[in-house]
Amino acid sequence: MGASGITLSAQAASKVVLGVIGSGGRGTFVMGVFQKDPALRVGAICDVYEPNLERALSAAAKAQSGVSPKAYRNYKQLLDDKSIEAVLIASPEHWHHRMVLDALAAGKDVYVEKPLCHTPEEGVELVDAEKRTRQIIQVGMQRRSYDLYQEGRKIVAAGTLGDVHMVRSWWLNTQLGGSKVTKLDGPLDWKQWLGTRDNRVLDPDIFRRWRLYSDFAGGIVADQGAHVYDGIQMLMNAGAPLAVTAAAGRPHAAGGDTPESVVVTAEYAEDFIGVFTINYAAMRYQSRNDQMNHVDGLKARMDIGREELRVFAQGAEESAAIEKRSARGFGWATDLHVQNFLECVRTRKTPTAPIHLGFQAALVVQLANLSLRRGRRMKWNGTLRKVEM
Repeated sequence: MGASGITLSAQAASKVVLGVIGSGGRGTFVMGVFQKDPALRVGAICDVYEPNLERALSAAAKAQSGVSPKAYRNYKQLLDDKSIEAVLIASPEHWHHRMVLDALAAGKDVYVEKPLCHTPEEGVELVDAEKRTRQIIQVGMQRRSYDLYQEGRKIVAAGTLGDVHMVRSWWLNTQLGGSKVTKLDGPLDWKQWLGTRDNRVLDPDIFRRWRLYSDFAGGIVADQGAHVYDGIQMLMNAGAPLAVTAAAGRPHAAGGDTPESVVVTAEYAEDFIGVFTINYAAMRYQSRNDQMNHVDGLKARMDIGREELRVFAQGAEESAAIEKRSARGFGWATDLHVQNFLECVRTRKTPTAPIHLGFQAALVVQLANLSLRRGRRMKWNGTLRKVEM
C-alpha cells in the first residue's frame, strides 16, 4: 500500500501508453496536453513528414525526462506495437475514417481530431464500428467537456430562455493574404500522405494547406463548423439535422477551391433552426472575440462565446440577468476533454464526445457542402441513414 492509500497494482493500472499518429502543429500541441497527466507516457509517434516527426519526438522526450518515444513512419506499424494502449489521431481529415477503423481493429482506444470524417457514408461506417467495439473513442470536440458550455446547456434545459426556435452563430477571422507554399523543409512520403486520393505530382501547398482543398477536407466551413454545430446540438440537446441549405461566395485564398465565406442553415426535428455564418475573409480577431452563439428564446436570449455567457431577459436587453465566465478560459477546454478521455480509458465509461456525436456534427457541414455543389436543400433520412437525392 502506498502513502496515498492506492495499491501499487492500482497505480500501475492507471498508467496509459499513448501513440501519436500525425504530429503537425495540432497533433504536437494536443500531445503536450496529454503529457500533463503524470501517469501517461508517449510511447510512439508516427508521421510521414520528417520535420514534424523530429520536432514531436524532441518535444515528447523533453516532457518525459528524456525518455524518447519510438519513431514510426507508417501508422499501421505503430498500431501493431503491443505496448501502445491508446492513440491520438491528428492526421489530415481525409485519413480520419480509415485510421480510426484500423485503430479499433488493433484494439486501441482512440482520441481523434475533428471533423470525424469526410463523407456521410464514412460517418455511418464509423458509427457502426463504435457499436461493435468495446474501445473508448473520443472525438476532439472540446466544447462537450467545457465548463462554460455545460453551464449553457443547463440554462437552456431549465427553460430560462423559454422555447428556442433559432440559434444564430458566427465565426469571423481570415485565411487570406498568404501565398501558395512552394517548398518543404524536409523529406515527405507523399504517396503515403495521399492515401486513397488520386495519385498526383507532389504539391507542397496541398500538403501544408490541405484544409483549402475539397479532395482532402470540407474547407473552413467544415473545419470550424463541426465545432459550432456540435456546440449548438449540445446546447439544444438535439440530434442529427433533418435538412441543410448553404450559400457561399467564391474562393479567394491562393490555390484552394473551398470558399471562406459561407452561410449554413440546418433544420432540426427539435423545432429549431441553427444558422451558422463563417467569414474567413474578415479582419483577424483576438480568439476570445472571433466566435459567438445567440440562442434566441421567447423569454430571453443567451449569448455564449469562448470565454463567457450572458442571458438577457425580454425588455432588458442592455443588462445581463445572468453572467458566467469559464473558470480558466477556452484554452482549458482541450485539457478538460483530454482528461475526460483518459478518465474513460481507465474506467471504461462513455466519454463526452463519442463517435455518434462526432458524426452528427460532421454531417451538418457535409450536407452544407453538398448543398453548395448541388444548389439545393439537402435532406437527411435518419431512418435509412443516407442523403436523400
